[in-house]
Amino acid sequence: MSKLVFLDLSRNYFSGNIPRDWTGSLDLKIIDFSNNKLSGEIPSSMCSQLPSLKWLRLSNSNLSGNLESSLQTCRNLSALDLTGNNFSGTIPDCIGDNLHTLSYLLLGANKFTGNIPHQLCDLSSLQVLDLSQNNISSSIPACLGGLKQMTTGDGGLLGNSWVMNLRISLSLYGPMHIDLNVKGVEYEYIDNILGLIKKFDLSSNNLWGEIPEEVKNLMALGSLNLSHNHLTGKIPEGIGSLHELEALDLSSNHLWGLIPSSMTSMTSLSKLNLSFNNFSGPIPSANQFPTFDPTSFEGNSGLCGPPLPTQCSSASHNDLAPKVEEDEEDKYGKLWFYASTALGFIVGFWVIFGSLVIKRSWRHAYFQFLDNMKQALLLLLEVTRLSRSLRAWKMVD
Repeated sequence: MSKLVFLDLSRNYFSGNIPRDWTGSLDLKIIDFSNNKLSGEIPSSMCSQLPSLKWLRLSNSNLSGNLESSLQTCRNLSALDLTGNNFSGTIPDCIGDNLHTLSYLLLGANKFTGNIPHQLCDLSSLQVLDLSQNNISSSIPACLGGLKQMTTGDGGLLGNSWVMNLRISLSLYGPMHIDLNVKGVEYEYIDNILGLIKKFDLSSNNLWGEIPEEVKNLMALGSLNLSHNHLTGKIPEGIGSLHELEALDLSSNHLWGLIPSSMTSMTSLSKLNLSFNNFSGPIPSANQFPTFDPTSFEGNSGLCGPPLPTQCSSASHNDLAPKVEEDEEDKYGKLWFYASTALGFIVGFWVIFGSLVIKRSWRHAYFQFLDNMKQALLLLLEVTRLSRSLRAWKMVD
């Protein structure tokens, strides 16, 4: 087996542990044990004894354990597919620290907990990230909006020199392939198509916080799925810059506000799901938006307009956005009024009383004026009293 390059034992009924001794297979580049009935952990020897290993596919094989020790010695992987197993613990930092050539990371449908490691942001070749259906509890790191392959699309898996050489050397053995759910349907993608797929899937976790504004930078992204989490806030207005996006699923979160009008510029979008949130206002009516299925917007009691049967009132259609602006202006207008009133009182107080404190002659004159006014007022009151008494006496006579 010293010349073995491709080992595909997928879709069988193999059981037991993955072998620990891989000496003598130094040229092995691709291993696919997916869809079997294996058990145990991934032996760390797979990476330490297979320096040429580039493609490791162990999906749906009943494997378990913690990945930290299993992947610690991996350095050259470009595809790691562990979907549909029972791996637990946190997603190890070493994936981002060591696997600098990783293009495909699929860890969905496992039992991972903890945070999304910020080290994943350093994977400049990453073009498919699938962490769906786990128990990850964190916010979405803003730095994921800087993943190079999802922002510019330069290079990609097909552009890497090792892949070109690998495809030539493996032309007699069969294609590389991965199962991906891109538009709600799972397909098997082979190597000549995989290089075109750009997918970001964090669905069905316990993610919280807002969708980072930096998501607008993922301009090469084809599929974005953040559904079934606990995300809050509004959809970033800049999301309209994702012109390559074909599928967007934000359903079953706690998002609110208007659906950004900029989304109508996403003309490649053919699959949209914003259901079961707290969106309100009119659904954008330009381009393909009226053609989306009504179920894409269900569960948002404040939404109106096609394709929903709920008609928008003239107020909700024309005045919703201006009302928000007016409320903002009114809020700041009142704030300015109260601030200027307080400032005027303070300035007026110190102009008058400050002068009296500083100028002794003014102080004496001021208090003399007050004393004179008091005497005049008392005299006026006394005259009024005497006048009334005189009128009463005359009426008695």
